[in-house]
Amino acid sequence: MTLAYVKISAVEAVPYAIPYVKPLRFASGEVHRADHVLVRVITDEGLVGTADAPPRPFTYGETQASIKAVIDTVFTPQIVGHDPIDRESVAVKLHRTVGNHTAKAAIDMALWDILGQRAGLPVSDLLGGWTDRLRVAHMLGFADPDAMVAEAERMVLAHGITTFKVKVGRHPIGLDIDVCRALRQRFGDMITLYVDGNRGWTAAESARALDEMADLGLEFAEELCPADDVAGRRWLARQARVPLFADESATRPAEITREVLDGGVTGISIKTARSGFTGSLRILGLCEGLGVDVVIGNQIDGQLGTSCSLAFGAAFERTARRPAELSNFLDMTDDLLEQPLRITNGELRVSEAPGLGVAIDQDKLAHYRTDG
Repeated sequence: MTLAYVKISAVEAVPYAIPYVKPLRFASGEVHRADHVLVRVITDEGLVGTADAPPRPFTYGETQASIKAVIDTVFTPQIVGHDPIDRESVAVKLHRTVGNHTAKAAIDMALWDILGQRAGLPVSDLLGGWTDRLRVAHMLGFADPDAMVAEAERMVLAHGITTFKVKVGRHPIGLDIDVCRALRQRFGDMITLYVDGNRGWTAAESARALDEMADLGLEFAEELCPADDVAGRRWLARQARVPLFADESATRPAEITREVLDGGVTGISIKTARSGFTGSLRILGLCEGLGVDVVIGNQIDGQLGTSCSLAFGAAFERTARRPAELSNFLDMTDDLLEQPLRITNGELRVSEAPGLGVAIDQDKLAHYRTDG
């Protein structure tokens, strides 16, 4: 298929804020509202590609203000005039600026959205088209055991979700162990559990926790201790009886190669919010070549970010093997999409519309945007 040449004419970075139903707490920080940036890439023929950039200053150093600033002052002048199909040229130019993961990712995914619209195909089909749906995993943030069990019950009853990612990494360790044990006692083998420490424990604390949870049938454990603790992570991996996954310690192919070859992890969390579609394709190919397992992670995304994760995860057999983290938009009091996402029987379906298949409710955007 030959597409007529078009040009990127403008890029918009719109900051907005939507409160969460309750604060989401984990070892590396907590969030009280979605202070995100809506990114729109506009072409001279009137097509608009849309994506979301969620800042996580305690993880990557980005803030809402820094995302808007780097897009407005650095990235936009570099890419205006390019055809949206020039994803590699755009990626090389953006790569010259260090960091700024989610700002780069949002621009990349907005370009893919435009390509899908121009081709009349869903982005997921352009990427790979493996399946039209994904099973959903839900993230449970810090709370006491009763509250976390109650939230899991709501997810099971209302949405059919039966896979849960439990945030751990607290001190004392026993509280997190109690939570996992309470979930297993409440649901038995009906649910799948895995844990995410956000680098909150030492290697020794991680080993102790995994040993005490050995009878709970955990699927895997993610980022239990810091990446800089190289010897500790190797030591932990040698004795752990569950797979160990890297997340924020392995955001780029070079970091993933280092972590895998160092022997500290056996799996990788892919997050389109920080690597876009183009970067995530590279990561997925590297993981396949290294024989490394993957999971589609969540950047505490709203429905727009979730739509991007869903499109990528459903595109490939390897990313569709495990339930994907696609439900944390349920923790928001509102959202920006005209047509809300619906989780049914524990699954999300990919939109059949061209591009990402999403439309922004302009009244809601006007209400929640923070730039006046």
